This record gives sequence, structure tokens and C-alpha cells, in this order.
Amino acid sequence: MPYEWLPPRKAEGGGRIDELHLWPYRSLPKRGFVTFIGTTLALVCLPLLAVLGSPVLWGILPFIGLAIWGVWGGIARSYSDGSILERLVLAPGVLRLTRDGPRGRSQSWEGQPYWTSLEVHPKGGPVAHYLTLKGAGREVEIGAFLTEEERRALEPALREALERLRRPQA
Repeated sequence: MPYEWLPPRKAEGGGRIDELHLWPYRSLPKRGFVTFIGTTLALVCLPLLAVLGSPVLWGILPFIGLAIWGVWGGIARSYSDGSILERLVLAPGVLRLTRDGPRGRSQSWEGQPYWTSLEVHPKGGPVAHYLTLKGAGREVEIGAFLTEEERRALEPALREALERLRRPQA
């Protein structure tokens, strides 16, 4: 799953700090990217063997270079746009969601755990089973890039973490 709960830490005044990291799924790892570009280059250049040594090669070569550059640029842009990391910190007295997006863009939201609720929108949101945190006068999305199944699996864990945070510390 493209999210993980970090091991809990102890808070200074007692209690527990839970932290959740979420990121978009990558279907093409970096090693696969290199393999894909290499294979694409080999397959595109294979027909060039027929025109090797003729002036036609020089007419086709710039277009092949442009095609490879376009594929490379498109996949690189996809990697850049997918470099999102959401961090949800659940600590005594504070709930903080930080989203580090592509090209250095960062957004942050903070709420009081007792007054914050986890809302599920089965229909009507931008995606099915849309999860939001509602509190401090705002409603913010969490894990919008996850699949519906992943959001369904995340919901009970988030609810349990919020309930644990609201319980009085013994």
C-alpha cells in the first residue's frame, strides 16, 4: 500500500505520537524507466537498419530523437507531478496534516483532535469513498490519490488512531 504508519513515539508530556505517511502509487519504478527508454530506443531504431548509409536516415533521425525526447520528458514530468507526500501527525492536543507537492509546493492544516472528525463521502466527492478531515473551520482531503480500496482500508485505521488520541491519558 502506498502509505505507512511510522512506529509510535513518546510525546514530551506523556502520551503517544502517531505519524502516517501517504504517497501516490508508482507503477513504473526508476529501474523500469531506464529499461523502458532503452527498449523504446532499440525498437524505434530497428527499422533504421534498412536505411543505414542512405540520405533518408538523416531525414528520419531528428524525428526519432524528438520522439524519444518526448517520451522521456513525459515520463519525467509524470514522476515530478507524482512526488507528493502527505504526513499526518496525531499528537496529544494537535492533529497536523502536511502535503508536500510537486515543484516544492507545500500545504499545511492543523486541528484539535477532540473537535476533528473523519468524514467519508461514498459518493459526491471527486473520487469514490472520499476521505476528509473536518475541523478548525475547514475540511481537508486526505489520500485523494489512493485507490478506493486503499481509502477503504485506511479509514478504520484513521478512526482508531483518532479515538486513541481522544481517550484520556492514564
